[in-house]
Amino acid sequence: MAVTDDRSSIAPATAGASSGTADPFADLPRPHLELDPDAPHVADFYAYGELLTDDERAILRRLRRYLASDVAPVVDAAWEAAEFPEQFRRGFAELDLAGLPYGLSKLSDQPARRVLMGFLHAEIARVDASTNSFFGVQSGLAMGSIDACGTPEQRERWLPPMARLELVGAFGLTEPHGGSDVAGGMETVARRDGDDWVVDGHKRWIGNGTFADLLVIWARDGESVRGFVVDRDTPGVSTAKIEGKTALRITQNADITLDGVRVPDDRRLSGGNGTFADAGGVLRRTRGNASWACVGVQMAAYELALTYAQQREQFGRPIAGFQMIQDALVQMLGNTTASLGMAARNAQLIDGGGGSDAHSALAKQFCADRMRETVALGRQIVGGNGTILANGIARYFNDAEALYSYEGTREMNTLIVGKKITGHSAFVR
Repeated sequence: MAVTDDRSSIAPATAGASSGTADPFADLPRPHLELDPDAPHVADFYAYGELLTDDERAILRRLRRYLASDVAPVVDAAWEAAEFPEQFRRGFAELDLAGLPYGLSKLSDQPARRVLMGFLHAEIARVDASTNSFFGVQSGLAMGSIDACGTPEQRERWLPPMARLELVGAFGLTEPHGGSDVAGGMETVARRDGDDWVVDGHKRWIGNGTFADLLVIWARDGESVRGFVVDRDTPGVSTAKIEGKTALRITQNADITLDGVRVPDDRRLSGGNGTFADAGGVLRRTRGNASWACVGVQMAAYELALTYAQQREQFGRPIAGFQMIQDALVQMLGNTTASLGMAARNAQLIDGGGGSDAHSALAKQFCADRMRETVALGRQIVGGNGTILANGIARYFNDAEALYSYEGTREMNTLIVGKKITGHSAFVR
């Protein structure tokens, strides 16, 4: 991670420093990520990157160059300010990655493998989890809803400009009173009125919601659940940024109110089944992506802790030579490696036409669990210095809490897998 060399934010200049004596704060160890696009990742201990083809690795290197030059240098300041850098939209548009899953990229006219998309998500999250959330909402949840549930005409209308990021999307499913149980308790409603639909309700925690051009809003119509593509500037739509977050601060999550919003019928995603299974199918696609984000956060935490331990000296030698530090580092590496292996295998199953809700749910549950332990061990290794934003690990430590909860909590994913392996549903209403 790129950081400044200005130590004034760490400690005030001492009298000795001002009189020419060596600055006692000048040689403090600084954890860092390897940002050379051609360098191997120390956290990919089993070389899972070799699963990619040469062409796929070229795409990944292109992404790494952009992250090193344009994202890593600014994310600490953006995280502290809780602002999304507008230049990221232009940068990702130039990368031309959002259309890859749909064969809508100049890089390839064939839908990209899930394995490649997974490595891209991990790479972005390794530098910043919030930036990966922006990319994931755009290329996964929003575009995925239109791809899975739209008609051919709707896909042609919206997906190409979204692939170019001329239009940014958001995914409006979660509600103030409905998170895990939104399938059975959705309060946002839609009613037919002539050639239009009228949508009323509230959505919460909507990533990209403050600046998205298109909002994919899920609403209940009697026994049906339908998706609608709503322009953010439609009369009756209002958005408010959720303030005071301690995780994914760069991600612009919004509260959205829909008050008598009129939506033409051609904006109803009418290629689906008209049930919650439509939204569930989109989540099935993206839950695997969330496991890759957990992998990327772990890779960063391990690398930051390792580089710190190699620099930090106590009792006359680097702490990397202490048994308990090595134990923590090896546990972090094991967690990261196991998570990467599960995420990669799940992606391979999907690429092969297999996989299931349970496979993706287990990957998300396991990777998120391991991530939580990994970032805690990393923060522990960096010690008190790990609470300083410029030292990197604090941002990942906090962001991990959001990743742990979204795309299905640990408990919900556990019950999905439990139902699969036992044949008995333990969900209770």
